[in-house]
Amino acid sequence: MTLTEKILANGAEVESVQAGQFITVKPQVILGTDLTAPLSIGIFRRMKATRVTNPDQIVLVVDHFTPANDRRSAEFSRFVREFVDAQGIRNFFDVGRGGISHLLLLELGLVVPGDIVIGADSRTCTGGVLGAFAAGVGSTDMAAAWALGETWLRVPETVKVEYSGRLQPWVGGKDMILRLIADIGADGARYRAIEFCGETIDTLPLSHRTTLCNMVVEAGAKNGIIQADETTLNWIRPRAKRNVRLFRADPDAKYEEVRRYDVSNLAPQVACPSISSNVKPVEALGTIHVHQVVVGSCTNGMIDDLRVAAGILSGYTINRKVRMIVLPGTQKIYKQALEEGLVATFTDAGAVVLPAGCGPCTGAHMGVLANGETAVTTTSRNFAGSMGDPGSSVYLANPAVAAASALTGVITDPRHIKK
Repeated sequence: MTLTEKILANGAEVESVQAGQFITVKPQVILGTDLTAPLSIGIFRRMKATRVTNPDQIVLVVDHFTPANDRRSAEFSRFVREFVDAQGIRNFFDVGRGGISHLLLLELGLVVPGDIVIGADSRTCTGGVLGAFAAGVGSTDMAAAWALGETWLRVPETVKVEYSGRLQPWVGGKDMILRLIADIGADGARYRAIEFCGETIDTLPLSHRTTLCNMVVEAGAKNGIIQADETTLNWIRPRAKRNVRLFRADPDAKYEEVRRYDVSNLAPQVACPSISSNVKPVEALGTIHVHQVVVGSCTNGMIDDLRVAAGILSGYTINRKVRMIVLPGTQKIYKQALEEGLVATFTDAGAVVLPAGCGPCTGAHMGVLANGETAVTTTSRNFAGSMGDPGSSVYLANPAVAAASALTGVITDPRHIKK
């Protein structure tokens, strides 16, 4: 079996599973946010359910509109808080106490290797970085899982992606996944598991691995997953709230497809409007003027990502025609950025640092684009209207490209910034 199949077989309490099979599992984590949970709460009540089966399965995070940006979002948050109190849900993280749900799960050890995680948010797949099966579901499925303590899944086929070679400076996980999405297409891995492996993965920091798993849904994948190794265990051992269960793919596992990449000559990549598979090397773009730059989010909002951006900005001032927004992934990351002087570097350069949350990535809060404006962002999506007006343009890039572009006012190869 593949790594995903091993975890799902264990969760279904059967000896083996195969791609295409329908199974029932009890997830260790069911994730909801202020954006998705209110709909689930309404469905839960229409189902005539009164109590969740297991409050400790449930994690609810206020992260999309935090602090609340209008009366409607304030009502959403209140709705969630009342449900939390009524159901005795302990893992609830409100304004100032958490951050973006997907990174928070990793930071707090709420996801551990071998887990099955579902959540009513497409980026739930981020949890696969720890060797867990993590996948997004609809709000109806989440409500049913609350009520029953279990959910159904179709076992996905698996695409194996093997990376070799050594990454060049200013190139990382964002560039690796953008190149893959470009090659496989926006729906080329539809309802597939993507299993990342290879010598490059073995030496890749956890932050870069997180970006890989976070963005697999941009190729239509059900989940992304990386086998837990020493890097994983060094991260999770001091944090884990439950026992770790380590699984390995069998040497003779059946994969639907195997893709191999040598990253030695991979340049920084940029996804151009208005689909994440429209990818070009940064040096091939020509002159594209920028109005707004965003560094952070659940895709590139870990402390390593902020360090990269701050390293480029240090001692410089951003272009006067550019607005730069920095979005730490969690409150703890924000605090660490303060302690390391990164926040001072950002503010000295002329950027603004937002509270830990989804912010401008939703296109509804703290960084909305106007018609005709262009943004370079480390977030995960660039469809028309993804960050505001449908007439705006969004380019996806790594933190180094984003920071370099903030300095020059045009999309810039960070290798051209002299430090």
